[in-house]
This record gives sequence, C-alpha cells and structure tokens, in this order.
Amino acid sequence: MTGPSSPTATPVGELIVDWYASAARDLPWRTPEVAPWAVLVSEVMLQQTPVARVEPVWRVWTARWPTPADLAAEPAAEVIRAWGKLGYPRRALRLREAAIAITERHGGVVPSDVAELEALPGVGTYTARAVACFGYGRRQPVVDTNVRRVVARLVHGRAEAGNARAADLADIAALAPEDDERAVRFSVAVMELGALVCVAGTPRCGACPVRDRCAWRLAGAPPHDGPPRRVQKFAGTDRQVRGRLLDVLRAAREPVDAAALEPAWDDAVQRSRCLYSLLTDGLVEQTEDGLFTLPG
Repeated sequence: MTGPSSPTATPVGELIVDWYASAARDLPWRTPEVAPWAVLVSEVMLQQTPVARVEPVWRVWTARWPTPADLAAEPAAEVIRAWGKLGYPRRALRLREAAIAITERHGGVVPSDVAELEALPGVGTYTARAVACFGYGRRQPVVDTNVRRVVARLVHGRAEAGNARAADLADIAALAPEDDERAVRFSVAVMELGALVCVAGTPRCGACPVRDRCAWRLAGAPPHDGPPRRVQKFAGTDRQVRGRLLDVLRAAREPVDAAALEPAWDDAVQRSRCLYSLLTDGLVEQTEDGLFTLPG
C-alpha cells in the first residue's frame, strides 16, 4: 500500500475528482446542457448567498430571461423585483448591466475569454474564471472561500485560510489533474469538498477523500492561530433596513411617498440614511414630485 508521500500514490486531485463523482450535490446549473449565461447568473447569485435560497430564484430567472438579450431588454424595476430577497440587490443591477454589455459588445454571446469576462460590469476574477471553466469547459483554477480553506489545510497545514493571496491560484492549479477534462471537473470538485466536508469550524475529516494526505491533519490539526473570524450580523443593520424599504417598493406598482416607507423601520435617522444609500446605488429613484419608486 502506498503512503502519503509515495511517488506512486494517486495524486490528490484525482482522488478529489473521484470523490466528487458520487458525492456531488445535484444542482441545476451543473448539468451539461446549461448555457454559459445561466452559469454566469448562478455565480453572481451565489455570492454570499446559500444554495438553498439561490436555486428557486435561479430557476425563475433562467426561465424568464434565458439569454442576455432577454434580461437586457427588461426594465431595471422588474429585475429588482425578480431578485426578491436574495440580498445584496445591487447584484441584480450588475447582472442586467452585464447582459446589456454582452448584447452590445459580444452579439448576445457570453464571452469565454477570462479577460473579456472580467471587463463585464460586476464580473470579477473569480466569476470570470468560474464561467470560463464551468460554462465553457476551459481549464482554469477557480478559487473561492471554500477552495482557499481546502488548500490551507491540505497543502499548508493551517486550520483556516486567512486573507486571500496572490499565490492562491497557483496553489490550486498545482493540484489539478493533468487531463484537461478532469482538471475542469477538479475545479468544481474541490469547491464542493470545501462546501460539504472541509467546512469552517469543525470539518468532517472522516468523509474526506484526501484526509491521509492533509498537512493539517498530519500536523495534529493545530487550532487557528490568527484573528478570530468575524461573524456578520444582520438584525438591525443597514442591510436589513435597505431590504425592508425595497420590500415596500417591490410591492408598490406606483411611486410612494416618504410616509409609506415609515412602517418599514421605526428609526427615522437610520431609515433616511438607508433610503439615501439606495438612491445613490441606483436601486431607488425619486420622482419630480418627491415620490419614491424602483428605477425605470
């Protein structure tokens, strides 16, 4: 039997791909027939939002706007309404702006080149690489929080990943299988490993396919020695207030006055501050007669 450091041992990337074949969640944006546009929509929706909340909204969006041109032609107000309570609603506007850019610059076809994807509104390095990899089957290292945590433990022997580093892409690329098709599979497989097994806090090491190769486990699973992870609160924050105000405007088919927004939040100062921030972000507009409405 080969040991963890044996040159004849199966590479860890291959083990992770094999594990994924039986352990992967059945998510609709992972099916082979899904278009790159639908992959882009899923990646934007999944930013800081759990899969369970994203899936039903993604299904509605991709049925209603199956192409970038479909979304580009939709008024911004309807896009914000359809975003519902996914949170961070500026993402809805950025998706629409990306759809307009794809329609105008690329003939309605989502580009496959990472640089061209990064040039789209609201598309960063992670999202661009994810679309190139998952949407077009291009060999690309794709690094999110889950992947960084897997690499921190497996390669560097640390309990948590810490801040993002320029070397993250090279670290994960070094683990990918040589075969291009399996390398693409690896990119999603290692992400899934971090989401389901190598989780923050208490990882499920007994279910990990590479536990015998993990530098962190081999070092005795030392505790995290950096600053504690900050837990983001929601109750009482401006995010919650902004959401409450948008709820009122989504339900209203006509512009409303300031008094109609008062029941959304008791604190008048915080309510006004959040309303102003929504206006600044382009999520709310004020009419000439001082009423408030969703844009467009």
